Amino acid sequence: MVKLQEVFKLFYLGKHSGRKLQWQPTLGHAVLKTEFKEGKKELQVSLFQTLVLLMFNEGEEFSVEEIKSATGIEEGELRRTLQSLACGKARVLNKSPRGKDIEDGDRFNFNNDFRHKLFRIKINQIQMKETVEEQVSTTERVFQDRQYQIDAAVVRIMKMRKTLGHNLLVSELYNQLKFPVKVLFHFHSLSLIAFVLFFYPEI
Repeated sequence: MVKLQEVFKLFYLGKHSGRKLQWQPTLGHAVLKTEFKEGKKELQVSLFQTLVLLMFNEGEEFSVEEIKSATGIEEGELRRTLQSLACGKARVLNKSPRGKDIEDGDRFNFNNDFRHKLFRIKINQIQMKETVEEQVSTTERVFQDRQYQIDAAVVRIMKMRKTLGHNLLVSELYNQLKFPVKVLFHFHSLSLIAFVLFFYPEI
């Protein structure tokens, strides 16, 4: 998978020079074609779930420690991933000993007897409860990401329209972006206008 990421990275950066590509593994997903006793099924899973399930192409049973070593998934994320595969509604893995929590020493094997009425089954990931510090960090990251999106949108609009009043510019941003921009833009607009004028003096 890392090799495929590198291939795409080279392709993307070759098409878009000057840009930066950053992978978000928590947002990745895949569809795995799987064969059970009952017949073939398709599992719609996250990237982490994919990494865990693909291990069972190479062996019949693995411990938590072995899966962590092979996949490199962070421990908390790995425990949630194993919980979704072995303790949720769609239990495609068997856990020994049984239980709702994932403990050190637990072992897992492929559930060949898995049954489901649907052909394609989505296995939901167990959601992590954020701490106050993590919530603040997430909010700051979203705020920063939105600032970048506003920057790009303003440059696009001003290059196209040349001159535009503040209120009309905010209205154009509303049309292009899928989140409220008025408060963000109010505090960001002076530095952004200076940025546009500096780098695009022809506007």
